[in-house]
Amino acid sequence: MQALVVEGPGAPFRAIRLPKPVAGKGQVLVRILASGVNPLDTKIRAGKADHARHPFPAVLGLDLAGVVEAVGEGVDRFEVGDAVFGMTGGVGGLQGSLAEYAAVDADLLAAQPKTVTARQAAALPLIFITAWEGLVDRARLQAGQTVLVHGGAGGVGHIAVQIAVSLGARVFATGSARQRSTIEGFGATFIDYATMSVDDYVREYTASEGFDVVYDTVGGAVLDASFKAARTYGGHVVSCLGWGTHSLAPLSFRAATYSGVFTLMPMLTGKGRTHHGEILVQAAKLMDAGKLSVLLDPRVFTLESALDAHLAIEAGTARGKLVVDIAR
Repeated sequence: MQALVVEGPGAPFRAIRLPKPVAGKGQVLVRILASGVNPLDTKIRAGKADHARHPFPAVLGLDLAGVVEAVGEGVDRFEVGDAVFGMTGGVGGLQGSLAEYAAVDADLLAAQPKTVTARQAAALPLIFITAWEGLVDRARLQAGQTVLVHGGAGGVGHIAVQIAVSLGARVFATGSARQRSTIEGFGATFIDYATMSVDDYVREYTASEGFDVVYDTVGGAVLDASFKAARTYGGHVVSCLGWGTHSLAPLSFRAATYSGVFTLMPMLTGKGRTHHGEILVQAAKLMDAGKLSVLLDPRVFTLESALDAHLAIEAGTARGKLVVDIAR
């Protein structure tokens, strides 16, 4: 099969021929149609993601959508010909999706939504799993609660907004002025982070009580602001970028709580992989019900131009998720 390999940190992709994988016990062989590109993929290629534990030389690519080509021993959820999607590799030494085929753990997969293309499906796994784990698994979001999503037009953010809306929450989301229509289109009340302080929007939208759930998808100073936006007595802050040094005093003085989300854990440890497949089943249901869509950058990339997709993310020019088309 054809695949792209990165020989070392910061190196460009090199197209090579590799043996076609074989589905082992608990695995399926997927003929990959599309590979989603995430900011984390670019950090791994740059050698700046030690937490991903992906040794070089490496085939990158976290997300995929494709068709089951073969089924390994012990797999009964999928059959040859099934359309599937998942976050299946590109970390922890697992082969990524910038290749024509991958033998992947069947537990990490779900049936592709019936109403979307492979490109749309490939754009979804990492961001949906990250958003779902934060809102549902960690914060236990309930209908009627108030939710603040920081970065509501971003990759994880726009999915978190839609999940929260689908669960019946009252959703608010921060963004820039040019992102207002996008955020409002997904059903959230827009908050311009450049013109409103934390105190301003907490006072205006919660009568100074604070939000029941705050999801930080930005990190740094935004996580500090999240601690100040949580509801007194029972508010919960979730972050998928809580890697800095932060004072917990604002959170503690509100008797609020905090959770971190580390979506790579099942692939790195082998534990909890079934749950990732279960989460993607929920994604498919929401998509097929018309309650979830993914923002896609309209540009088309192939294995030959995959580096351009990485460079677009690094330059900040992506307008939605980028996808590399694998199959011809």
